[in-house]
Amino acid sequence: MRIFRGVAKAGLSDSELLAAHASGDAGAFPELLSRHYDHLWHVARRTSYTVEDAADALQEALLSVHRTAGSFRKDAAVRSWLHTIVVNACLDRIRRNRVRPTVSLSSDEAVDPRDVRDYVAEREVTLLVDQALLRLPVEQRAAIVAVDMEGYSVAEAARRLGVPEGTIKSRCARARSKLASHLEYLREVGNRS
Repeated sequence: MRIFRGVAKAGLSDSELLAAHASGDAGAFPELLSRHYDHLWHVARRTSYTVEDAADALQEALLSVHRTAGSFRKDAAVRSWLHTIVVNACLDRIRRNRVRPTVSLSSDEAVDPRDVRDYVAEREVTLLVDQALLRLPVEQRAAIVAVDMEGYSVAEAARRLGVPEGTIKSRCARARSKLASHLEYLREVGNRS
């Protein structure tokens, strides 16, 4: 087994960092997290209904990764493995909760008028998409996030989510249709305020 102590962690690959962590190197796991945390947080946030659920699911997933690092089989990229663990933790939490919060579409909570700066408009679009995503059934949301937002192929998304490719295609098609309706509705509500 390769010893990693004293080696600059930044020069190690993800799989080497995971192996170092499994071998007891205390600095390897923080380095691995520093590389992937933002991506994993966005995956958890887009897959969960609430920020709190996303945070809890991400914490559960990272604890699982920390404990099971030695079981990584190197048949996939570490980032893909981490992504799958986070998605599964989010789906498990949703199944346990079995309660969906309501999303208020009241004009009383409307976003302030658009600013001429592009970053504000982009943030507004992101918020609208996130609101629309939260209204999708969890299976459709997981499929569309994997394919359309994370850029995975249908085959890869099917493998990660453990369903046939045809199921991913139909979930994405239904999700896109529902998203279009939700976004149009949210846009109309925003225009009225």
